[in-house]
Amino acid sequence: MYTLLPQDSDLVDTTLFDHIARSLEQDGYAVLPNALPGSLTDRLFADFKSLEADDLKPAGIGRQADFQHNPFVRRDRICWLRGESAASAEFLAWTERLREALNRRLFLGLFDYECHYATYPVGAFYKKHLDAFKGQSNRRLSTVLYLNPSWSASDGGELVLYPPSHLEPLPVTEPLRVVVPEYGTLVIFLSEEFPHEVLPAHRPRHSIAGWFRVNTSSGVRLDPPR
Repeated sequence: MYTLLPQDSDLVDTTLFDHIARSLEQDGYAVLPNALPGSLTDRLFADFKSLEADDLKPAGIGRQADFQHNPFVRRDRICWLRGESAASAEFLAWTERLREALNRRLFLGLFDYECHYATYPVGAFYKKHLDAFKGQSNRRLSTVLYLNPSWSASDGGELVLYPPSHLEPLPVTEPLRVVVPEYGTLVIFLSEEFPHEVLPAHRPRHSIAGWFRVNTSSGVRLDPPR
């Protein structure tokens, strides 16, 4: 388990980024309690709580022309982070440092990062899925930062990671890791490798979900889209 010891912010980032890179190289995923400075996590939580109900839209599946709402697959509501608030701008600056660090260490070719606040009302879930299918998406790494103070295992809403699979439909397998969405925990995993799901939440469940992406632009298509 990653333990935060150094006090200098640059040294903290270097230690954390080294740990993330090693975990991705060895296991394909990392689970990191209290990964960000506590003050930043607190400001992000306050920023999320300041959103109006109309700011959070029903989440869908697919992109652009393939986008659709499907309450049988997922029932969360989302609001994209654009860096308008001080807290979200600081978070995006932190993810940019992480992007550069992982490119230096693992040569992943990460091009940019997109993310949104996500809230799961009581009973909401997201069924088993992959964030990217091999050769069909530019998502390379998925991230989730949890914003749930005083969360316990009985509150549900766990993230369940399954062993890598490239079959469709996704086969029934035993879980690889079950993550309780505790406040400040950060999860990072290879988007194309790990099927995952969010179990039904028994109280409102909040997070920032994001993806590091690679550039797959061609002469006829701009990607990531602008």
